[in-house]
Amino acid sequence: MKRTRKILYATDYSKASDRALEEAINLAKQNEAELLVVHVIEPIPYGGGEEFGGAELYTRLEDAAKREAQTSMAKLMRRVQRSKAKAKSLLLRGSAHDQIVRAAKNKKVDMIVIGTHGRTGWSKLFMGSVAAKVVSTATCPVVTVRNK
Repeated sequence: MKRTRKILYATDYSKASDRALEEAINLAKQNEAELLVVHVIEPIPYGGGEEFGGAELYTRLEDAAKREAQTSMAKLMRRVQRSKAKAKSLLLRGSAHDQIVRAAKNKKVDMIVIGTHGRTGWSKLFMGSVAAKVVSTATCPVVTVRNK
């Protein structure tokens, strides 16, 4: 069996992701593996019209989303460092599941750890599940951690 040397932990900074972080840290420590903490900033849809503020408003919203993601990542990385896990962070932009799977492949990770919100019924149908898409498209094992 191949040794786990690098684990990608994907976060959206939610409670479900919080629970998955605990699991990712434990797995990293048990395996003496490096933890790659990934957050994907999903682009804000832009209609191109001036009626809602145009390109300037869109740019400000994108910048605000990036700053918020950077602040949240810095806070999360302080928490990871306190746990004594060896970790690096990575902020990406695009479709969450695509970027997570692509990063896992490019960074040659051995495992992905991701939280799942445990949605069912209509909300799952309409909102989809990033975790489910990652599970179905990743080329490495994926550990999903369900929110309580």
